[in-house]
Order: sequence, then structure tokens, then C-alpha cells
Amino acid sequence: MTYTGDVTPGGPPATRELDRLTITKVSVGPMDNNAYLLRCQTNGEQVLVDAANEAPRLLDLIGDAGLATVVTTHQHMDHWLALEEVVAETGARPLAHAEDAPGLPIKVEPLADGDRIPVGDCTLEVIHLRGHTPGSIALLYQDPSGTPHLFTGDSLFPGGPGKTTSPSDFAQIMDDLEAKVFDRLPDNTWFYPGHGKDSTLGAERPALPQWRARGW
Repeated sequence: MTYTGDVTPGGPPATRELDRLTITKVSVGPMDNNAYLLRCQTNGEQVLVDAANEAPRLLDLIGDAGLATVVTTHQHMDHWLALEEVVAETGARPLAHAEDAPGLPIKVEPLADGDRIPVGDCTLEVIHLRGHTPGSIALLYQDPSGTPHLFTGDSLFPGGPGKTTSPSDFAQIMDDLEAKVFDRLPDNTWFYPGHGKDSTLGAERPALPQWRARGW
């Protein structure tokens, strides 16, 4: 079945098979949070992006293969409600950006812009996107086939950037998105947000001036 990224709370996951990485997306909790399980095709190592909610469902998804790492994209509670239980059950390394780490329920290893996170023989690059929270991050997988894959948390959605609470925060998130994402990555970059449907940078790029003008 062709991957679309369309998932619903309580519904089945959607799985995308790349040459070296498998991406499984599932919606959890009452706020329709997306969690992403990444599995290396070579050695089966797994990494979870956002242990958002419903720990039993996430643990079932992880299965007997175990979990090496949990990355939390930012400090908002709806993205980490299952973090403590998932880490306790799997022994996975918990990671988050240093500026958001104090807002999480357990001690995590701090990340910085440009850090690399292994998923077996694949690699995720940390991109710090300030504005939604001080330590919000996206995770970039540069697929050798040529299509980049970007996990954006709540910093980028189809239709606009993540929510901000001040004009300065909005300017910051737009500056970071343009400089670190849109100016750097091609239109075929597929991105996976923290809630709702996926999109591509090419589909969103024409609207950047409109986002700036409207201020949200």
C-alpha cells in the first residue's frame, strides 16, 4: 500500500519502507499526536521520535526488537506523556535539546544544533528551530536515494509554522525555517509533523511570504 501519512487517533499505523530505513507513523492521545518509530533495515535498531502518549500502544509497536533511543522534539507535555514509561520499559536513551530538557519529566541527554543521532547505520541530523519553544528541534534523514525526510515536531505543519506567543518568537521561527530548512533542502523533502498530515517543502514553499505577512 502506498504511504500517505494519514493516520487517526486509535487507528492503525502507516509504514513507509525506504531502502535503508523504515518509518512507522502512529497517532496517539486525545490531541492527535504523531509518534514515529524509525528502524534501520540493516540491523533492526530502532529510534522513537516523541513518546507522546499511550505508552502501551507505543511499546506494542516497538515490540521485541527493543528501542535504542527516544528523541523528544520539544518540551510541551503532549509530546512526552509516555516518555517515562517507554524509557523505563525499554532502557532507551532519552534525548532532547538542552534548552527544553529542564521541562521534561525525566533526565535526558542534551542535544545541540548539528548533532547526529544514529539509527543503526542511518543518521539523523538535529536542526534547532527556535520559536515554538526555545529548544524545539527537527530531525533530518538524508536518504541516499536523494529524497530528504524531515521530522518537524511542532515547528512546521502543512499550512504554516508552529504556534508562537510573541512577534519576536514568530520572527525567530520563520527565520530559522527559512535559513535552516527551506533555503537548504529541496522541494521533494518530505516532512512529518507532530500532529496531522505530512507534506513536502515544495508544496509549502510558495506560501512563505503569506505566512510572514499574516504573522502566524
